[in-house]
Amino acid sequence: MDEIRALLVDRLPGYEVRSITRLGEGLDNAAYEVNGEFIVRASKETDPALRSKSTRCEADLLATVAGFSTLPVPEPVFVDAEAGLLAYVKLPGFPLIDHPVPEPAPLAPALGRFLGRLHQTPLEKIEHLVARDSYPLPAWLKDAEQDYREISGHLPAAYRRLVEGFLGCRPPAETRAAAFCHNDLGAEHVLVDAGTSAVTGIIDWTDAAITDPVRDLALIYRDLGPEIFNLTLTHYKGQFDDADRERVVFYARCKLLEDIAYGVETGARRYAQASLAHLARIFA
Repeated sequence: MDEIRALLVDRLPGYEVRSITRLGEGLDNAAYEVNGEFIVRASKETDPALRSKSTRCEADLLATVAGFSTLPVPEPVFVDAEAGLLAYVKLPGFPLIDHPVPEPAPLAPALGRFLGRLHQTPLEKIEHLVARDSYPLPAWLKDAEQDYREISGHLPAAYRRLVEGFLGCRPPAETRAAAFCHNDLGAEHVLVDAGTSAVTGIIDWTDAAITDPVRDLALIYRDLGPEIFNLTLTHYKGQFDDADRERVVFYARCKLLEDIAYGVETGARRYAQASLAHLARIFA
């Protein structure tokens, strides 16, 4: 935290740092809130060269996405690439995973328009900033099997039968479709105003990639359910057919098992609890 304080003092002369609060961390970054005004992302990469490169690349990506996104995204105020620190003005709202909205249907139009615009981004505008992710579907299923072995004892018997039935099936056919994707659009990365059921921002673009666009849609299916997913599709300007729907369900089930395993392994109970609550509707 001393490093963050020193950075802010250096980059914002006269700015008084009154408080620095650790918000949490993922696999790649830790996040801090400063004075309730700024969010500072600190890279956990230990290799100095990789840390500098990834931080600068993320800053450039955010600046690019802000130029065409239909929803607010973090816009860097300053970057210390060598230290792996990136700061942006805090967006309004709170993560949907922590603040469920009483009426989720109003979220669908904003999410559908956002993903439609995102997935139609010309790849030449973005391919120098993100990698291509073509992880095959059989590997997704294998990972899901491993996650299930780690968490099966935490699931009621009725749900274990449903999950095992899914794991015993062949994965869907691969797709050749590729688009620019957020690639981790879970409820923890969707900011909302719970009072108005409005989306106020999309955060954490660390995993953004050129990949199967269905991956983004699958997390809406997982976290908001089939009804809100179908409503989102009515506002989504992109190709979507029966094969895409099959992959949506497949990805949603794999990612649900992954979140339960992550919550159990790390103690991040909100991930495990949210996913356990969705088991019935996702594996029905």
